[in-house]
This record gives sequence, structure tokens and C-alpha cells, in this order.
Amino acid sequence: MRATLILVGLLGVWLAGVIAPVEARSARTEQVGLASWYGPFHHGRRTANGERFSMYHLTAAHRTLPLGTIVVVTHLQTGRRVVVRINDRGPYVDSTRRIIDLSRAAARRLGLERPGLGHVRVVVKRDPPRSMRMAAAPRRVP
Repeated sequence: MRATLILVGLLGVWLAGVIAPVEARSARTEQVGLASWYGPFHHGRRTANGERFSMYHLTAAHRTLPLGTIVVVTHLQTGRRVVVRINDRGPYVDSTRRIIDLSRAAARRLGLERPGLGHVRVVVKRDPPRSMRMAAAPRRVP
């Protein structure tokens, strides 16, 4: 009897862990706001996930999405789209309106390189792999 209660309890905890992330993801799967881009000054420097930033790769910085998340960014005026991977944190300038900082290559594909800013929709296409989420979590030192 006791073993059955423990098993049912563990099953409940497991189900809560499986269902909760789906609900959490659905609340943050789409955002609309301003996009900007960053390039030469940051080129070669370390990003938040530890890799070197390349302004020629299709990557972006976002304040809250997990590192490694794949998103589709759509320029609302032109309808152009680009798929980027979140590998950095930001934007830090005008953070009330700007929702994403794109690499120069991504901005070029959207037609945002010259104006520097543009209204976009950001839609989560794929969450990062579980191993990526675990690696991105800060470690606690006892």
C-alpha cells in the first residue's frame, strides 16, 4: 500500500513536470516589438552561451528566451522572415520597446540593416534541447 502511494505520488510529480513546461511555452511563443541589430563592435566576443559572436551567422540576443531557442523573426512591413538561434542576452538599449537584437546577417536578410530598427514578430519555432537548457543554467556553489 505504501509503495503504491509513493508510486502514484512520483507519477503525479512527473506529469506535472511534463505538462507545466508546455503551458509555460505557450505563454511566451510570440512577441511583437522592435528589433535592432549588432555587429562589428561585438564580433569575436563571447556571447552569453560562451560561443564567439559572429555577425555573419544567423543568431540573436533575447532577454528571456532560453539560450539555444530557435525563433522565426518576421519583418511586419515587408513580410520577410529569418530563422535565428538565441545565443546571447539583450537588447539593453530601449528595453521597453526592443524585444530582440539580431546579428548583422539576420538584419540584412530582413532588410533592417540600413534603418537599424524595425517592427517584427518573434515566434518560437523550437525550444532548445534539454541538454542545452541544463548547460545554460547557472551552477550553485555550496
